[in-house]
Amino acid sequence: MGRGKIEIKRIENTSNRQVTYSKRKNGIIKKAKEITVLCDANVSLVIYGSSGKMYEYCSPKTNLIDMLDRYQRLSGNKLWDAKHEAGFSLFNLQNEIDRIKKENESMQIELRHLKGEDITSLNYEELIGYEDALENGLTNIREKKDEIPKIMRKREQVLEEENKHLMYMVQQTEMAAMGDYQQHEPFSFRVQPMQPNLHERM
Repeated sequence: MGRGKIEIKRIENTSNRQVTYSKRKNGIIKKAKEITVLCDANVSLVIYGSSGKMYEYCSPKTNLIDMLDRYQRLSGNKLWDAKHEAGFSLFNLQNEIDRIKKENESMQIELRHLKGEDITSLNYEELIGYEDALENGLTNIREKKDEIPKIMRKREQVLEEENKHLMYMVQQTEMAAMGDYQQHEPFSFRVQPMQPNLHERM
């Protein structure tokens, strides 16, 4: 049974709004990556959440500044004046540093939450999200762990076959060397002892 159609309006509940934002943000970034790969398109995406935290995505082999320059040329919209470009670069650099710092802090908090630390401030939906993430991680780890014995058995079989082949080659080499030795062995004469003449005894 499919989900009902969701009315597109602001979610009043703060926790539900944050969970929806997180899921849909990841979804739109995933779609941007997919269209980049599937269609060989250049995509630039910038998202600001209600907290002011910025997320961005740019196709490989490009960057946000190049994309904005291209947009400015093709659309005719003047985003900034040439005399302000140097200041914009410094401003953008500072923004990038601040963004990385905030992202690092967020990742540190998320890591502590995944370890089960500082979780008293999390609500029910957030706890469910972390629980699902841990369950998925455990499933992947178990699957990988189960693959290792199979890989080891295959390696053992390959090594055993290689060992048999090497033993066969050694035997063939020894047999060939023995054949060459017998062919070049000097002639030898066997001396038969003289037998008495039986007619003389009669």
